[in-house]
Amino acid sequence: MASPTISSSGDVVADVVVVGSGVVGGLIADQLARKGHSVVILEAGLRIDRATAVENWRNMPFPNRVGSDFQGLYPQAKGAPAPLYFPPNDYVALSGPSAGSFQQGYLRTVGGTTWHWAASCWRHLPVDFKMQSTYGVGRDWPISYGDLEPYYCRAEEALGVAGPNDPERQSPSERSRPYPMDMVPWAYGDARFAEVVNAHGYKSIPIPQGRSTRPWNGRPTCCGNNNCQPICPIGAMYNGIHTIQSAEKNGAKVLAESVAYKIDTDDQNNITMLHFYGANHQSHTAKGKIFVLACNGIETPRLLLLAANARNPRGIANSSDQVGRNMMDHSGFHCTFLANEPLWLGRGPAQSSCIVGPRDGAFRSKYSSNKMILNNISRVAPATEQALRLGLIGKELDDEIRRRAIFGVDLSISLEPLPDPKNRLTLSRTRRDPHGLACPDIYYDVGDYVRDGATAAHAQLKHIGSLFDAVEFNITKSLNANNHIMGGAIMGSSAKDSVVDGNCRAHDHANLWLPGGGAMASASVVNTTLSMAALGIKAADSIEQSLRRA
Repeated sequence: MASPTISSSGDVVADVVVVGSGVVGGLIADQLARKGHSVVILEAGLRIDRATAVENWRNMPFPNRVGSDFQGLYPQAKGAPAPLYFPPNDYVALSGPSAGSFQQGYLRTVGGTTWHWAASCWRHLPVDFKMQSTYGVGRDWPISYGDLEPYYCRAEEALGVAGPNDPERQSPSERSRPYPMDMVPWAYGDARFAEVVNAHGYKSIPIPQGRSTRPWNGRPTCCGNNNCQPICPIGAMYNGIHTIQSAEKNGAKVLAESVAYKIDTDDQNNITMLHFYGANHQSHTAKGKIFVLACNGIETPRLLLLAANARNPRGIANSSDQVGRNMMDHSGFHCTFLANEPLWLGRGPAQSSCIVGPRDGAFRSKYSSNKMILNNISRVAPATEQALRLGLIGKELDDEIRRRAIFGVDLSISLEPLPDPKNRLTLSRTRRDPHGLACPDIYYDVGDYVRDGATAAHAQLKHIGSLFDAVEFNITKSLNANNHIMGGAIMGSSAKDSVVDGNCRAHDHANLWLPGGGAMASASVVNTTLSMAALGIKAADSIEQSLRRA
């Protein structure tokens, strides 16, 4: 077991310097530390514990709870602001026709945003890796589904994924191994909803989840707490902190409140040193053989642009001018209604079933695919708001809340974006964070591909509503963000039009890796975390090979 060297002045020397302690950075750090390499992890945010987060959630005001404020219970480091829901801040400034649909909510804290995710662990479809050659839109990856499939298996093992092992209930079914655990059992609502819609070809299937259905690597079995977002109170759901703790046991060192801001390069354009600010704005350095930026799809390109130097005037890893471009998220919307029969949603995890029938087809040459999650978050809070607006009191109020909670349905629809260089992150000329570093500006337009996909989804939803004789049927008009940030350090075969190769290694710097969502060349329409984790493990293998050759 090797440990990094930290001087009395706070400077660090390690074999591998990882920036970002989320799921991707954690997986890479843990794998390399297990192999005996010294690893230091720089995290801009604070270190928190589960008990504090749970208590903060219990004490949150009702408007925050009903408004799905998953950010507010996690305290922020003074030097590392993050986008907040309540109250919103201007750390990330948005512009463009679809600015509101890119209002992300991510954490800058040890363990990353998987502290408050839904734990959905989907794979891309094989065709998602070749969108341009198959459908004439978007880009092809420089790797195939077959190349990534073994890493999907390893990611599912690392995250402890529970999923269906019946191929008819999988998406995709091309697998070399079964899921590590059997699927999370469906509650009545998931089963009954699927029974109704599947008779009409919609294919509602179980969501593969990073959630334990039996004791797993120290995690207990899921007991059905319904507040997985914003915090699993017992740790049955995978959080990045689990992997960080494992990496620490294997010798890795985590430095919280450490904000990277500058990168030095040598005559061969290799990275030699990274500079970071500590909590009190003192500057330190981190030297290593290998450098990994695994911040997320916004913070990684932001750092690459901030770190521009004389040899790399447009930014680190940016000879292609693609750093910060091709920003993507699964913009989406909600459909709510009251069904003609009780569904009793709100029992068990927050999300367990999803309609994937519209996930692929020839239509993708013209408009986006979609997926429709049956939200299983308790309907009591929205039912209460709705009943209060009716002016009811006493027993009538209580009865109406119960009725709406029992019959209420909320579908969360996601749409598939295409990479577009115009959707771009740049550095603000006016706004600065507490360390004086430029904040990110993002221009975003979902484009007609997504807008036409939304129109197609509306028609599908109207039909689904009719199957339940829906009343108070409503589709939200504006597109919301889903916090699946992709594309800012996009992958490709050529250094001329991409930032990294198929191993997430920067084209411009032989000892720099940029794994995670930023590297993804297509979005598919499913949550990104498992693909990010698989790319991280693939990058870790590549880094190991590089270290052996050194």
